[in-house]
Amino acid sequence: MTLVVTGLSREAERGICRKGSGRRFSLPALTLIVTAGLSALGLGHAAPRKPMSPSKLAMFSRVLSYVESQYVEDVDQDELLYGAIKGMLDSLDPHTTFLRPEQYREMKNDTSGQFSGIGIEVDQRDGMLTIVSVIDGTPASRAGLLAGDQVLRIDDQPTRQMMDYIQKMRGKRGAQVSLTVQRSGWKEPRSFVMVRDIIRIRSVEGFLLEPGYGVLRVKQFTDNLDREVELQLAAMERESGGKLSGLVLDLRNNPGGLLDQAVRLADIFIEHGLIVRTEGRGGRILDEERARPEGTRTSFPIICLVNGGSASAAEIVAGALQDHGRALVMGTQTYGKGSVQTIVELEDGSALKLTIARYYTPSGRSIQEKGITPDVVVDQVRLSDGKSVVKDEPSQKERDLQGHLKNRQKPGQEAGPPPGYSVIAQRTPQGEDFQLRTAYDYLKAWHLFATRLLHRGLRPDGSLSGTRGPLSSGQQPKPSGDRALRNDTKVE
Repeated sequence: MTLVVTGLSREAERGICRKGSGRRFSLPALTLIVTAGLSALGLGHAAPRKPMSPSKLAMFSRVLSYVESQYVEDVDQDELLYGAIKGMLDSLDPHTTFLRPEQYREMKNDTSGQFSGIGIEVDQRDGMLTIVSVIDGTPASRAGLLAGDQVLRIDDQPTRQMMDYIQKMRGKRGAQVSLTVQRSGWKEPRSFVMVRDIIRIRSVEGFLLEPGYGVLRVKQFTDNLDREVELQLAAMERESGGKLSGLVLDLRNNPGGLLDQAVRLADIFIEHGLIVRTEGRGGRILDEERARPEGTRTSFPIICLVNGGSASAAEIVAGALQDHGRALVMGTQTYGKGSVQTIVELEDGSALKLTIARYYTPSGRSIQEKGITPDVVVDQVRLSDGKSVVKDEPSQKERDLQGHLKNRQKPGQEAGPPPGYSVIAQRTPQGEDFQLRTAYDYLKAWHLFATRLLHRGLRPDGSLSGTRGPLSSGQQPKPSGDRALRNDTKVE
């Protein structure tokens, strides 16, 4: 059994995880992949509420037979079957789908961390194939493609209704591929000819803004991400004289990835308590993931940056850090994918991906359809040509997808920040990366404020003493102590 946290749409979701040693994994917000039977989580014993009658199954078989024998042209039996299955699943939510053998193989291969292609992530938005992000140092980046560009044609083939666009963009290293692209502000589409190359996905990037203040940019949750994070943190600590004074955890435009890695990342910064809970049909708890005290880093405050492109696994991490008061979440509303999928490998190498549950943050919040509300709302704005202001994040979110699951929030639990937090809005553009600049300013201010309080014999939360235990399931977290960035006062 393997688990995956996925991101934006059914076409954008990808990845498969391996079970690591010494760690129990669950299934939240990501995709649970079942390859060794369906006994896990009791799925193997689940039966439909109303079994389909033999007459209806016979009707399906009869229709299939009629098409095979009477249709005006010869038809491929596999194509008929795949089309029937896909049509059935497409009537459900947008993350439930059928994966042909080649699509399933592609999904599994993505965890290797490299592939031959041009270096873009795409998603279907309003019927248009749209670039979600461009990987630095790739053919797409060098050609000048940007997030938000609409891909109209691939090698002169229209992308509307194209099902295998990932395969068409990928291919043998050194081979050319042409993309016809429409960009906002252009009168006419333009063509980009690129040479495919090996795309190595660097999931984690760490750097210092100045000694003591680091940035940890997590681009997606791939295998062994927790090891990479630990290495980056250790390097930044060495360069800062042995410790950090503050950290910016950048999860912007992170579409998700592996569940176990999302849990492990949160566990690095959370000492005790629940990280994520998964509930299936009827509110049945399928699994819970909890933090362990070993190796937890609690000596510095954290600001977690998110935006509309932060989805699934990224939302799990942001929600857990927010609920535990371990980080101040800053940026804009996240994508809002809070559903769990199980993937069942079928006999011919194809796979069924079926939504089976919703996941909840430690305080019991469901972010499905709504997303994570930042503690401090900061729009990312950039000046283009010195005139126009452009928001640098995806426009479509989970709630915009046709057939998406509705948010079924429990009474008394809201999808916003926990009680006691004030939402602050900042929208004045400054610098190249305004959100990062604002996060850095908050960390610096917090350090100065905390230092002065300590000189007065006070804890950073203003108290003389007191500790907090682990968060129990469904308990509302209360930010406190030197492990949390406080945000109790509005800034005028």
